[in-house]
Amino acid sequence: MASNPNYNEITAEVEALARLALSNSCIDPADYVKYDVKRGLRDLNGKGVVAGLTEISEIVAKKVVDGKELPCDGKLYYRGYDVEQLVGGTLHEKRFGFEEVAYLLLVGRLPTAAELQDFRSQLANYRSLPTNFVRDVVLKAPSQDIMNSLARSVLNLASYDDKADDTSLPNVMRQCLQMIAVFPLLSVYGYQAHNYREGNSLYIHAPKPELSTAENLLALLRPDSSYSFWEAHVLDVCLMLHAEHGGGNNSTFTTHVVTSSGTDTYSCMAAALASLKGPKHGGANIKVIRMFEDMKEKVKDWKDEDEVKAYLQALLDKKAFDKAGLIYGMGHAVYSLSDPRANILRSFVEKLSKEKGRTEEYDLYSMVERLGPEVISGERRMYKGVSANVDFYSGFVYHMLDLPLELYTPIFAVARVAGWSAHRIEELINMGKIIRPAYQYVGHRGEYRPLAER
Repeated sequence: MASNPNYNEITAEVEALARLALSNSCIDPADYVKYDVKRGLRDLNGKGVVAGLTEISEIVAKKVVDGKELPCDGKLYYRGYDVEQLVGGTLHEKRFGFEEVAYLLLVGRLPTAAELQDFRSQLANYRSLPTNFVRDVVLKAPSQDIMNSLARSVLNLASYDDKADDTSLPNVMRQCLQMIAVFPLLSVYGYQAHNYREGNSLYIHAPKPELSTAENLLALLRPDSSYSFWEAHVLDVCLMLHAEHGGGNNSTFTTHVVTSSGTDTYSCMAAALASLKGPKHGGANIKVIRMFEDMKEKVKDWKDEDEVKAYLQALLDKKAFDKAGLIYGMGHAVYSLSDPRANILRSFVEKLSKEKGRTEEYDLYSMVERLGPEVISGERRMYKGVSANVDFYSGFVYHMLDLPLELYTPIFAVARVAGWSAHRIEELINMGKIIRPAYQYVGHRGEYRPLAER
């Protein structure tokens, strides 16, 4: 046996094992119909199997008219408050709103001015890392995928917590506040470590207690720590919109599942991060950006609807971009007519594109948003409407803010950790049983034979 194996090598033996697994693990799609199994825990209309109850957020995508469910413009509520009003309130008052949203999600009501200030102070107090943590954990063996770096850092923080396994409500609240506070640091420092390994300069700025989460993100990331109020405000809106999205999304459901086992907060957050990392979940906006970069290269005239439409058709025909047959950023598991988060972001994107001199790109996005549903509906059977989702515009926002692609999904996590925390606390308070759904066995049975006879 080699003393220094190549851990990245896929040997012929490994390939053979993979082929065996493939040949012995394929389930007949007809069996899902036969046993009435909802693949992805969703029916053909995209409606999820009800697996629990929550008071944290509500997604509205349908209305009942004359006893029939009909699609409607999407609405998102945090603890009963319309997200559009929450964002509009902060815009009107020219302040940052993510911290207010985090407070609302965690405790169930909006804070007073004094409570919000105290909450911000609590986060500022927790927005620091253990002595030498950056040197001993973050800077060692940096990962090119910052989500892996973030998850590793979160698990390592458990080693510095004398009450890591204490699941009493006050202790979990303390841990959750720390997670909300340090996720921006762990994300940006993880990126800086990766960037340094790539031969670039290393910048490790200290957070400033007087700054909001959005402001600290930009100040920590940029070499000169500079940013405009408008840049920070747009990023803050993104954090507000990504903070929570019901209990059924993959990473939040993961939070409920692992919390129900009685595990600690650090393991719970690492599991949620592992779920969010997937390109079908948190990594979707990266796919949108890369798709548009390919589109801008292939489409000669960005204003030519026929040329843009032909490219979109090529996407569906698996002849363009990654040949997956998808128009990224179009469609959602729940929303049909519209995603309220995309509607909110659209107005900010238009203004930011003018400020950054990128109106032609914005016009291209708008055209794709308009033509995409038309192309999809002409190609495939539709069980519900298709519209632009939040990922369609969020990646463009980050791109205009000069945020590195590697941080798109970690920034999602910086926001969503507030929702995860609220759901973890809700599960702990109401938990009755460990979450354990059933799987129907559809394989064969065999008689055991001694090794020499096989």
